[in-house]
This record gives sequence, C-alpha cells and structure tokens, in this order.
Amino acid sequence: MADQVRAAAPGEVDSSFIQVSHLHKTFGDGDESLEVLKDVDLAITQGEFVCVVGESGCGKSTLLRAIAGIDPDHGGSVTVDGEEVLGPARRRGMVFQESRLFPWMTVEKNIGFALSGVPAREKAIRVQDHIDLVGLTGFETAYPSQLSGGMAQRVSIARALINRPEVLLLDEPFGALDAFTKIRMQRELYRIKEQEHMTMVLVTHDIEEAVFLGDRVVIMSAKPGVIRTVVQDDLPRPRNRNSYEFTRIKKQVYDQFFDDPQPEMDYMI
Repeated sequence: MADQVRAAAPGEVDSSFIQVSHLHKTFGDGDESLEVLKDVDLAITQGEFVCVVGESGCGKSTLLRAIAGIDPDHGGSVTVDGEEVLGPARRRGMVFQESRLFPWMTVEKNIGFALSGVPAREKAIRVQDHIDLVGLTGFETAYPSQLSGGMAQRVSIARALINRPEVLLLDEPFGALDAFTKIRMQRELYRIKEQEHMTMVLVTHDIEEAVFLGDRVVIMSAKPGVIRTVVQDDLPRPRNRNSYEFTRIKKQVYDQFFDDPQPEMDYMI
C-alpha cells in the first residue's frame, strides 16, 4: 500500500521532500494578463510517484516547470529537500513529450552529452549502464532517425537519469506514442522508478495512465489553474487495468471532469 499522503492544505507547513507553497503564475500584463496558476499547494514525499491530470491550459506543465526550475519567474515557492528551487539543477531530471535528441549524435552520444567533467572511462561505463537500464542494449551506435518513437523516449529518459537525479519530472512523455507502445513504456518507467528509488512527477491528459502509474492523482482545473482534489491510489502492483478496483479509481478521476457520472461498467476495458 502507498503511504497515506496528500496535498498540503493552503497555509499548512509541510516537511515533504517536494513542497510547493502558494504557487501562482501570470503571463502578460494588464488587460492582456492571463492567470495560469493560483495559490497552488502540493506536498510530495520522497520516493512517491505523483501524476497530475487536467485539460489543456490548466497549468499542469507550468507547475512541472516550476518544480524543475526551468521557469522560476512565479509567486510563492518551491523547495526540494528543504532547498528553494531557483533554477535548473542536476538533482532534478526532466523528460518532455518530444524526445529532443540531437539528430547528428548516436544513442550513446546523446545520453552522454548530459555528462560534463567526468573522466572518459567512467563516462563510458555510466552511459552503457543507462543504455542497459532503459533496454536499448545493442542500439548504442544508432541515430535518432533509426529509432521508433518509444525507443527515442527511452533515450530521453536515460539522458535525464545519467546525472543520477533524485527527482524525475515528466511532461506527457508518452503522449505521441501508439497505445501499445505507451503501455509498454508505462511499465518500463515504473520498473526504472523502483530500481532507482526515485521520486517521480508526471503530467498527463491520460486518466488511465495516471491511475496505472500514480501513488496519488492530482486533479487540476483551469482558469486559473488550481488543484481541485487529490485521489489516493493504493492499488497493489503490478496493477490490473481490468480489475474492479482500477475501474473504481479511474471513475473517481473521470467524474471530476464531467457532470454526467457514468456507471462503473463503462470504465471496463
């Protein structure tokens, strides 16, 4: 069972590993301004897998970028292990929806690019270890154009992990993949999470993906972006997508977005 953890209430002091406090973000000025996030509070414990779901424009990617330190221009604060996030850091890895690989570099060079100041022998060992970790052994010298979408995302994940971050942040990394590849990558991601003992935060539009992966599902609504509720996901692993309990939690999340709650059988695959 996952620990009974939850989002921190507004104004509540929390000692969690990742602490988002009164986060707000506005784009533009005056009449052209758009409030994207409003007073968001979220506490995440070390080793937890949190999935953030919401429709386009709800601010979930903005929230993730704030945790990553990619966009530090916001109100409120974000801390990781008690340290305020003021910019990017190696302890926080980031994976985007697009693989963003350098097309002129091989798999091993793309992964190794993130390493700097590491002796050549150690670098080669670490790169090979991460190629093995994401299941790409034998593709070391392949170029991005020779890889499938799922394989390219594996390279992106390996590159994000090469500096041994404590936190991996994922911005819809499987959104462009076909259904079968997506399921395989979800399973692979959780295997890596368990093997590396990492804290992971993933944003997604996919309710089933969130329920399959998350210890908690954070549900956001838009205009401005706020956390509507948090659904605890204590299902045992490995998770059965066709089970009654999986369907029940999926229904809990689904019903937060629609005014016409559906019978539970509608969620069975």
